[in-house]
Amino acid sequence: MTQLDFISKLHTRTERDYVQRVVEHDKAKCAAVAKEWGADYWDGERQFGYGGMHYDGRWRPVADEMVAHYGLKAGDRILDIGCGKGFLLYEFTQAIPGIVVAGLDISKYGIENAKEEIRPFLKAENCTNLPFEDGSFDFVYSINTFHNLYNFELMSALEEMQRVGRTDRYICVESYRNEAEKANLLYWQLTCETFYTPDEWQWFYDLAKYRGDIDFIYFE
Repeated sequence: MTQLDFISKLHTRTERDYVQRVVEHDKAKCAAVAKEWGADYWDGERQFGYGGMHYDGRWRPVADEMVAHYGLKAGDRILDIGCGKGFLLYEFTQAIPGIVVAGLDISKYGIENAKEEIRPFLKAENCTNLPFEDGSFDFVYSINTFHNLYNFELMSALEEMQRVGRTDRYICVESYRNEAEKANLLYWQLTCETFYTPDEWQWFYDLAKYRGDIDFIYFE
């Protein structure tokens, strides 16, 4: 298990006023709306989620880095757990013509409004019970999804990810290393259900016998 960093460059591009996030709107009500995973979360006002998630090509460097690191090639099968609108999966198809992609997300709205070219390969499903055969994919990844699960769901999701993967796996979650990052995470997040340090995440990975790479996002 190796700790990698594919996401921090994207994460740090966004400026965040953590305190303002709490005091400007009713945070509890905003979180309740966000957890419906509907239009407000993806394309509504910023206090409910992304504030409008539109394709802008920012995920292409991530796809290129992953392709190089994992040696992905035409004919390989990739699964994105928590794919949202499928932007990263689309970039894989551009980086490697002939790659086979699949994605799932809990949000029906996200799938219905995914990038048109990738939409036929996406499903609105729960990651605790993946609709795929054992060892179906050469590369399985999940970015910013597993921290939205309750702890009693997390084990099933990790075991399912392990089950459907054949070779390489990668998980990125939000985490914290000190009290300042913990407070910032609590202020900023809308959908997190599990708030763990890297060591606690590692404990879950070991318990689930997860064999793959890991990554963390911190709110500094």
